[in-house]
Amino acid sequence: MADSPTSSPSPSSTTPVYVIGGGPGGLAVAYALRAQGVRAVVLERGDQVGSSWRRHYDRLHLHTTRRLSSLPGLAMPRSFGRWVARDDVVRYLEKYAEYHELEVVTGVEVSRVERTADGTGWLLHATGGRELTGSAVVVATGTNHTPRIPEWAGRDAYRGELLHAGQYRNAAPYAGRDVLVVGIGNTGAEIAVDLVEGGASRVRLSVRTAPHIVRRSTAGWAAQFTGIVVRRLPVRLVDRLAGPMAKLSVPDLSAHGLPRPDTGLYSRVTAGSIPVQDVGLIDAVRKGSVEIVAAVEGFEDGKVVLADGEHLEPDAVIAATGYLRGLEGLVGHLDVLDARGKPLVHGARAPKNAPGLFFNGYTNPISGMFREMAIDAVRIAKAVARQQSVAAK
Repeated sequence: MADSPTSSPSPSSTTPVYVIGGGPGGLAVAYALRAQGVRAVVLERGDQVGSSWRRHYDRLHLHTTRRLSSLPGLAMPRSFGRWVARDDVVRYLEKYAEYHELEVVTGVEVSRVERTADGTGWLLHATGGRELTGSAVVVATGTNHTPRIPEWAGRDAYRGELLHAGQYRNAAPYAGRDVLVVGIGNTGAEIAVDLVEGGASRVRLSVRTAPHIVRRSTAGWAAQFTGIVVRRLPVRLVDRLAGPMAKLSVPDLSAHGLPRPDTGLYSRVTAGSIPVQDVGLIDAVRKGSVEIVAAVEGFEDGKVVLADGEHLEPDAVIAATGYLRGLEGLVGHLDVLDARGKPLVHGARAPKNAPGLFFNGYTNPISGMFREMAIDAVRIAKAVARQQSVAAK
């Protein structure tokens, strides 16, 4: 049973810790800080918590189990089932903030974070000219911050519909239409299946690099369980173990345009590419209802040009081409990001040149995003509490 909200220590009245982002990572940190007796104020740019989750496509479910996706202090209800639907995730986040009586301020977007003049805290520049001073800052704006569509040559002349996957809700508008989905991450794969099931006349999936595909669950054993088991094992060892397992559980789709990858599964993960969890893609590809085509190179005369020279003229192109984290303007000037805009450290570790600045939710582990955010939230809260205890002496 979850702790009662009143059982946590009362937050101190000192300068608050600001948590930027009201998604699962931010809310988990806010609760964990409150449990340590530290006042946390969540700043959310949307008008409700979980704004990113509200924008996801309708059929989305967590690819991790309900029991291992709960945030600290409140379990997800059993009624949500094993694979939690998007709408239930949103309901859970709303309940989480309410149950723990978290201090959430919506409609506030933070544009820049910098050290205070005396170097003892952090100054946040926010919507409406606000300047907020915090003792520490936790950035938890998530990885789905800014939709990214490649600057394909000639795309402005395309006569069909072009949209990012973040704008896709369901297959209803595409019934009877020819649709090209670009990108075979989990989002692209699931949207392709959704389009088939929703009555699209033709669905093609553009693939640049063949992904590792894993079963979400095999004989009741969730892929997440394996991810947790191998999380700390050497990369090469996991790669060697994953190869034979993939051949046993996933059919060879080479004849359908999806050869088995020539690089190891865990090597891909460490490079930032997680496996595609099968929610119907394998069967759809084998049946030919999802056709695999080459990568998109650009547009010409209103048509889509593929890397193999083929020209397509679909009614719509859905770009499942990922997102930008959008952290450069916020903290890029602090020298805390790598060349790809990803935080150099995360969890309880603050950058050496920016003590008191923490990040949660910017890893993409095979052990489960929600699980890792929950673990890191507790670690961050303990690190902040220690920092404030030392400062108070």
